[in-house]
Amino acid sequence: MNSLLFIGIIVFLFLLGGIRIIFEYKRALKFRFGKYVSIMRPGFRLIIPFVETIQVVDIRVITINIVSQEVMTEDNVPCSIDGVVFFKVNDPEKAILKVEKFNFAITQLAQAALRDVCGKVELDTILSKREEMGKNIKAIVEKETEVWGIEIIDVKIKDIQLPENMRRMMANQAEAERSRRARIILALAEEQAAGKLLEAGKLIDQSPSAIKLRLYQTLANIATEKNSTILFPFPEEVLPRKRKTKKKKKKTKKDITGTIIP
Repeated sequence: MNSLLFIGIIVFLFLLGGIRIIFEYKRALKFRFGKYVSIMRPGFRLIIPFVETIQVVDIRVITINIVSQEVMTEDNVPCSIDGVVFFKVNDPEKAILKVEKFNFAITQLAQAALRDVCGKVELDTILSKREEMGKNIKAIVEKETEVWGIEIIDVKIKDIQLPENMRRMMANQAEAERSRRARIILALAEEQAAGKLLEAGKLIDQSPSAIKLRLYQTLANIATEKNSTILFPFPEEVLPRKRKTKKKKKKTKKDITGTIIP
């Protein structure tokens, strides 16, 4: 009786050792004596202990950082660039059987592709077209990982570190550019203001009353300062006007022969 109980306990522990729980976001490859058998789906699964083993693969989107890479751009500017790779395992069988440690392999591919792509363009292109640089890196990496059953979702360039002297030069360039734009805007404003003043002057010239009203408005603005003294001239209406005098014509006499007698 004791021997049967002992055997029963051994069998129970043996079966208990073969219980596996596979989560929904994972897949398990089952191997029997080291030979691939099948892919185990999520749920409660049993394997034969010491005979069968499993290797679990995560099929969610995985993120890998690209460590900072020293790159010499096409215009001979040294810089450090890092990024991030998003990928997903579409075929767990190929990802396990075709490549060893696919995470490490993708990291190495991404680093090499980043140095290759960024080294063929100028610094201004890298700074202004990060999205395009990421797409170029993605195209290179996914060409290699496609045979591994791995899909590259996206590649992003995160940060670009420049030498201190280069950052100062770029700051000076940006400041000069902002100054240039400010001067252009100021010149355009002066041009528009001059045009409006010219139109206003032409309009005022058409009416003497408008000139007087403008004068009165200017005097009113000056009068707001209490410490100002204004000398206001007499209006033209109260000033005496000079009368025009007619010159008298001298009468002359003529004799019978037409000679003028004074």
